[in-house]
Amino acid sequence: MNRRLFLGTTAAFVGGLAAPAIAQSTGDSVEIEGEISEAVRRNISSFRSLRWQPYFDNLRRGAILVDTTSRALHYWNQEETVYKLYPTSVPMSEELTRRGRTRVARKVEGPSWSPTPSMKIRNPEWPDYVGPGPDNPLGTHALYLGWTYYRIHGTHDTRKIGRRSSNGCIGLYNENISELFELATVGTQVLLI
Repeated sequence: MNRRLFLGTTAAFVGGLAAPAIAQSTGDSVEIEGEISEAVRRNISSFRSLRWQPYFDNLRRGAILVDTTSRALHYWNQEETVYKLYPTSVPMSEELTRRGRTRVARKVEGPSWSPTPSMKIRNPEWPDYVGPGPDNPLGTHALYLGWTYYRIHGTHDTRKIGRRSSNGCIGLYNENISELFELATVGTQVLLI
């Protein structure tokens, strides 16, 4: 690489950093964000923090918002003193994606896992049962939702986070689900959009 090519590439790269819009490739599409004001708080993953009011009437028992487009989970506690934002895995396809309102129905530390009937049809080679441990697809903790077969859970396969990789559930890094597990209660409101 000659000096002129190196300088031109560097200038283009640095110029791209100063651009007023951020482009993010998501496979088939490119998402463009407008100029970001100083008032917008962002974490290192570039997820935007959100206010709870457009999504929930109140924070009774806390609230969890899962945005399947940005692949982020937002949590607010009842007192409005805790706000958490976590990267997630989301379902592989629209057919597997459920949206709407539900609640945390049960909390399990060290969950066991059995594939759903439709998973067994798609993957007959899968085992009928996996106990707690490093081979368990639900990771270290699981929040069972009011919908049958749907959970917010951890994963030992960290490559899945940030991707369309689940069979319907919402996955978090084990350290994140452990934290959320302590914050959420049975009855915490959940909205998937």
